[in-house]
Amino acid sequence: MPNSTFFNLPEPKRQKIIDLAIAEFASRDYDSASISNVVKQAKIAKGSFYQYFADKKDLYLYLVELAMQQKIAFLKAAHPPQPQMGFFPHLRWLFSASTQFDLSHPALSQIVNRAMYGDVPFREDVLQRTQFASSGYLYDLIKGGIEQGDINASVSPDLALFVINGLSSGLRDFIPQQLGLDTEQLAQGTPPELDMTAIEKIFDDLVQVLEQGLGQPLSPT
Repeated sequence: MPNSTFFNLPEPKRQKIIDLAIAEFASRDYDSASISNVVKQAKIAKGSFYQYFADKKDLYLYLVELAMQQKIAFLKAAHPPQPQMGFFPHLRWLFSASTQFDLSHPALSQIVNRAMYGDVPFREDVLQRTQFASSGYLYDLIKGGIEQGDINASVSPDLALFVINGLSSGLRDFIPQQLGLDTEQLAQGTPPELDMTAIEKIFDDLVQVLEQGLGQPLSPT
């Protein structure tokens, strides 16, 4: 996390540094991205940067957290089409809305993509940050699903959160594999041709598995 010195900067200066850092890390792989480029364009001394952030990794992880915070804010502002929809339709909507955020915020999404598909040496740290950022939002949604009777009351909310977080993270590898996408291309920021119909079908099937389970329905006796 940034030092308090960073948050004490005037808002325009702080935002300029953030915007330049996003542009730098979105357009280059982690090793090639340069703090020198950021500070030069921001017109600050390199020593000042290290009063704001511990190192390049610290800045990168902050940008990941920022991307997730903005995604959560986007989801909260983008109200579901039916406010009283049940848990599973809401979760299905959530997958589509998250994809819409990624498509409409390409630079922030690319920073996360480079961590997931590229050679960032601390991928596990990125996964932890992304899951932690979304956990509060999902946990509240799960508790509401239990209260409404959509989720079995015997299921622990913590376990439900663990399952959904794990599946959501797994989609980052599963979707490219199913659609035949080149993950190296994703890491480099080359926009692939996305088959949104196929992606939406994956979301449909995933939510169906969560709602109905993997077992065959019991035959009536």
